[in-house]
Amino acid sequence: MVGPRPERVENVELYTKELPQFAYRMQVKSGLTGYAQLYGKYNTSAYDKLRLDLIYIENRNLFLDLKLIILTLKILFIPGSTQGFSEEAVRPMKVEPGKRRVS
Repeated sequence: MVGPRPERVENVELYTKELPQFAYRMQVKSGLTGYAQLYGKYNTSAYDKLRLDLIYIENRNLFLDLKLIILTLKILFIPGSTQGFSEEAVRPMKVEPGKRRVS
């Protein structure tokens, strides 16, 4: 249940080319929750997510897994503990004249 989130195959190849340390991340079982999900944000870079995953991998143990599960449950059940997009951050797309908008 705890571990780095699985990646799509094409992303794994791309990330491994750009960040060779990514191969180390692939040596552990993936999970639904982990450091990158709890301490990263939606727009956290792939490099920073990798750093968070490697911190987890190097320090993983049963107590850390239990702590991360409890923190995940807190995020799921306590309103306002997740960060989403604010209304100001969401802008409507501009459609150039003569082009169709994709729905």
